[in-house]
Amino acid sequence: MAMRKTAGTARTEVRSIITLMPVNLRSDTFTQPSAAMRQAMAQAPVGDDVFREDPTVRALEEQTAALLGMEAALYVPSGHMGNQIALNLHGRPGDSIIAHRESHVLYYETGSPAALSGLDARVIDSADGTFGIAEVQALLKPENIHFTKNRILSLENTFNNRGGIVWDLQQFAELAAYGHEQGLSVHLDGARLWNACAASGLQPLDWAAHVDSVSVCFSKGLGAPVGSALAGPAEFIERARHVRKRFGGQMRQAGIIAAGALYALEHNLERIADDHANARLIAEIVNESPHLSCPLPPSNMALITVDNPAFDAHALVAGMANEVQAFALHDRRIRCVTHLDVSADDCRRAAAAIVSCAAWLAGEPRAGS
Repeated sequence: MAMRKTAGTARTEVRSIITLMPVNLRSDTFTQPSAAMRQAMAQAPVGDDVFREDPTVRALEEQTAALLGMEAALYVPSGHMGNQIALNLHGRPGDSIIAHRESHVLYYETGSPAALSGLDARVIDSADGTFGIAEVQALLKPENIHFTKNRILSLENTFNNRGGIVWDLQQFAELAAYGHEQGLSVHLDGARLWNACAASGLQPLDWAAHVDSVSVCFSKGLGAPVGSALAGPAEFIERARHVRKRFGGQMRQAGIIAAGALYALEHNLERIADDHANARLIAEIVNESPHLSCPLPPSNMALITVDNPAFDAHALVAGMANEVQAFALHDRRIRCVTHLDVSADDCRRAAAAIVSCAAWLAGEPRAGS
């Protein structure tokens, strides 16, 4: 006869399983809603948002607009959609958008500016994802029948593809002002604007005050399961509702998911600084390895460079997969993103595993072997 497990035995087995689970540092999009967030979602009052009758969606939009100092906001399923609605409204087919070559709106959104809005891209390349007036000025074309019209300047803060770089506010403000002087609409992809604020000590409206529109994400640093918002002038957001419909983004009883975002805004903003501290902790431990190096992260992304030519980033990611999950950005670099589902202890364990795996790949005995 099979022996029955005691409650104590079951708890020990659960702890063992949890201990064996790899620390997931692939992205801050892998967070799970907490029990309290799930309860808020289950209890959320809802209505038909197509008819603007969902009270939870309205509350989320109003609170988001207030945080950003904007007249209005629109709840959308994804940051991708929020960005592309903004670009569609700011430009017309045949106009130009100026942005960094590896900005999210150009690099990770499946060619949407061209496919959905007929926009031509003029790209800037810079080491850290930020740039200045001179770089924009060099891309402006004269008003001439041969050229697309200068129409949109798109900025991203934090800048994802360079490890969560935070703009300097003065540089950001001066660049946006120059864009306006040149007749450009300025859009801010603020998917991780909350992280920029935690790193700089500034408020969301300090950044949003300089742009015409801003998108923010609830499912990254804030840990909600779904959704982003686009904010701007009331008339702009009214037109954005039509484009959201055209792009297939209208939702019905969306308050169930909007409640998760609203809970995140109310409970998870203050703790983002913990993610930044944990990313720095990973960097400090990794820098003890003679095979790896990692600059101290400006926000919640640790970019680890494989310095030893005996192995590459892909081998490191594969070798440590049972202990740590991370992305190889290219042959020499991996990215580790901290978030609310990983603790300081998790990050210590992950960093130690990274160092141990690197040593093993370099031909040294692996810890515990």
